[in-house]
Amino acid sequence: MAQRGDLPFTRKNWSLAIAGLAVIVLGYVFLRIPPAEGFLSLTLAPVLLVVGYCVLIPMAILVRDQSADEGDEAEQT
Repeated sequence: MAQRGDLPFTRKNWSLAIAGLAVIVLGYVFLRIPPAEGFLSLTLAPVLLVVGYCVLIPMAILVRDQSADEGDEAEQT
């Protein structure tokens, strides 16, 4: 069981969150690059936004550290 002072996010979670935000910002930057019918604006930007919002940010929230889980199980037994 986590102690009161322990943070639920580890370095891995924060890294994924920062990577997700960077990919989202990059997606919006590519969305602004003219021409509007170009590869960056029409194809790459939406893919980056979907990956950022639907993959990386949820992973940052849901991923748990395996070593912390094993330590909690050992304390319970």
